[in-house]
Amino acid sequence: MSKITLKGANLLAPLPVVMVTVGDMVQSNIITVAWTGIVCSVPPRVYISVREDRYSHALLDKTGEFVINFTTESLLAACDWCGVRSGRDHDKFAEMKLNKGKAQKVSVPLIEESPINIECRVFDKLSLGSHTMFLADVLAVDVDESVVDGDGAIDYAKCRLVDYMHGEYYAQGRHLGRFGFAAQKKYIARYGKGKDAMSSSSLTRRKRSAGRTGNISDGVKK
Repeated sequence: MSKITLKGANLLAPLPVVMVTVGDMVQSNIITVAWTGIVCSVPPRVYISVREDRYSHALLDKTGEFVINFTTESLLAACDWCGVRSGRDHDKFAEMKLNKGKAQKVSVPLIEESPINIECRVFDKLSLGSHTMFLADVLAVDVDESVVDGDGAIDYAKCRLVDYMHGEYYAQGRHLGRFGFAAQKKYIARYGKGKDAMSSSSLTRRKRSAGRTGNISDGVKK
């Protein structure tokens, strides 16, 4: 396979594109973020990176809290608009016809129309250059009952989430397998190992095991 070499650049893809809410129930804003991810499993910790000159940066400094609201296909137009307009000049909740919901652990409103909302509290921040990385503990996760399956786990295919790749948005939803499927003895016996195995296999979604990551059956309904 022939390759070309490019200069160093942030071409990691795909990335989640999310709507991050900041502020409080009175003074709030929505900022579109793709520079976000998990930094630790136990305790659960995430990050968002925000430019210092953004309106939301000051609100993050003031409250030390934010909510990550997942973007669905139906919310993409609102998400994109919020990414090119400033909260200094616009009430994004009002103009995008989005409803504020009360979070359980933070003072920041969540977006009711988003199927999954991650409530976060900042424990550290790093000035890295163009962006400030806000590192945060995950205090609670709010999930719409419509995307929870019969086993009490989140069915991400039902969410119809959106990915971001270098300025372009792409739809998710096609299930290919579960973590660890290619290491199972039955799979190897039938399809073999390595890159050629995927070309001959027909992957199906297996029933989730109780207690696996993503199972929310022990959660408390809002």
